[in-house]
Amino acid sequence: MKINYNQMMKQAQKMQQDMLKAQEELKNETIEATAGGGVVKVIANGHGEINSIEIKPEVVDPDDTEMLQDLVLVAVNEAIEKAKAMQEERLKSATGGMAIPGMM
Repeated sequence: MKINYNQMMKQAQKMQQDMLKAQEELKNETIEATAGGGVVKVIANGHGEINSIEIKPEVVDPDDTEMLQDLVLVAVNEAIEKAKAMQEERLKSATGGMAIPGMM
């Protein structure tokens, strides 16, 4: 069996280009996560960076800041998990389903 190294290199370069493109697209895509029936909303990009946190005024109770902290924490963690899932999906399709260590 003869191995075509030129073809392998071209495929590797295409995979690298596809991954770079997917990573750039992830930076511009956003996900939304909410907690408390929508009183706390977190927007993150596909890299898992938090872009914004919105808190409805009616949930702000100076006597119960612990509840607000918990709601923010839940929404942020959900946003990060959704961003990770989006990363895995996009990078998986960019690599043709190959798992590349350190990329996901």
